[in-house]
Amino acid sequence: VRLMETGGGSVQPGGSLRLSCAASGFDYEAYCLAWLRQIPESGREESGRELVAYVDPDGHTRYTASAKGRFTASRDNAEHTLSLQMNNLRPEDTAMYYCARGQARVCSSQTSYYDFWGEGTQVTVSS
Repeated sequence: VRLMETGGGSVQPGGSLRLSCAASGFDYEAYCLAWLRQIPESGREESGRELVAYVDPDGHTRYTASAKGRFTASRDNAEHTLSLQMNNLRPEDTAMYYCARGQARVCSSQTSYYDFWGEGTQVTVSS
């Protein structure tokens, strides 16, 4: 299983970024995919992780409350990619963002459900 994120960077509040994830090494259409984020100070501990959005193989999505209306997650089953369009970014969106694969086709809001993660891409929002 390989997940590789691109597209992070530094922007001012109110700016936009688009994250992409290239997936390989598994049956892409058999798994839920998600974007998770980790705040910098907490390392890779369960308490510091947050599920930002997930997309099931049929394209159904769910977002964390703070992302609704600002972020749009999508997947391309033909290209094996996952994307996250982030608009109106806020300083509290600053985090390492990870693309992750769930354990099955069904999605979950539990971060522990996602057992394969990419290396992450840093998003920093500051003025």
